[in-house]
Amino acid sequence: MRIETVGYDHPDSQRLVEALQQEYVERYGEEDLTPVDPAEFSRPRGLFLLGYLGEEAVASGGWRARETGEEGLRDGDAELKRMYVVPAQRGNGWSRRMLAELEFTAALAGCKRLVLETGTKQPEAIGLYLSCGYEPIENFGVYRCEPDSRCYGKEL
Repeated sequence: MRIETVGYDHPDSQRLVEALQQEYVERYGEEDLTPVDPAEFSRPRGLFLLGYLGEEAVASGGWRARETGEEGLRDGDAELKRMYVVPAQRGNGWSRRMLAELEFTAALAGCKRLVLETGTKQPEAIGLYLSCGYEPIENFGVYRCEPDSRCYGKEL
């Protein structure tokens, strides 16, 4: 898989984000309501990546620096968002490869910790993050009070 830096608003990014949002609808009954500004995923305070097989985008993921002051977050945090692999390509290690690249680029940008929010209806995501060294942290964000919400972090 070839990983490229693109804009969050790139047509391939939008196609994968829409597919991910549809998966949220299927699993949780609604899209992810977390506010997202595409500009947050631009250097130096963010990044959005796509994974390609040939000319087809099959994986996505990004990080955005977070401001302190929000409950559960601290100086140096960056939040992972929109991690996704198309269903036909799952099980090939692409999510692990994308996650490693996101960690690497966030560390290069000076981020100290990556944090993320996921949910209990995404056990494969939880398994990925735990197997890659992420640990439970205090819930943050739009879903911090939801019983199905799970937040994780990893020091970089």
